[in-house]
Amino acid sequence: MNVLEVKQLQIMREQRVIIDNLSFELPEGHRLFLQGDIGCGKSTLLHCLLGFILYQQGEIRWFGNVCRQEKDFVPLRGKVGICFQHAGDQLFGPTVLDDVAFGPLNQGLNRDEAYQIALQQLERLNIVGLKDRSVNTLSGGEQNFTALAGVLAMQPKVLLLDEPTNGLDVKNIAKLTALLRELQLPMLIASHDLRFSETLADSCLSFCLLYTSPSPRDA
Repeated sequence: MNVLEVKQLQIMREQRVIIDNLSFELPEGHRLFLQGDIGCGKSTLLHCLLGFILYQQGEIRWFGNVCRQEKDFVPLRGKVGICFQHAGDQLFGPTVLDDVAFGPLNQGLNRDEAYQIALQQLERLNIVGLKDRSVNTLSGGEQNFTALAGVLAMQPKVLLLDEPTNGLDVKNIAKLTALLRELQLPMLIASHDLRFSETLADSCLSFCLLYTSPSPRDA
């Protein structure tokens, strides 16, 4: 069964075609990697798949349901978890524990339940020692794991990860790889890290840059 089906997708930004005629499927339990140079549209695609950016042509179908307008994507948020390329953009603080508990609280759980789930995720990622730290004091790698803990606390059915190894050293990349393998969730992962892809991917989808800024000679 496919959790996601994309057919002949076209995305435009500022009247430029960023992605054109893109089709792929994400089966249950499958890890699909998006590969390509910076600026080729990987992040744009992930944002589009949750309705943060609208598409011009084609079809996005989540769990068998076509999603076209923003209202179609709203029920997916939480069910489909996303970690942004810049993890600090999704940390609301004030502390790491508060941040991870934010999602479960927003899902309607009471405070005790939400904070218990948050603690469980911090322990699962082996970052419980950060629980009282302000999110503003975290390193890039600590931000990445905190953001992931916050997403996992909402018990998503699918993960979208945008350059998850950014800011991580070799040891933490190995830790992340082991964790993602253990989760056994369907995942769509944008990454330029070929070694990470080779270790974890079930399949890969390569992107090419459709638009480049004109040089002075072309202007």
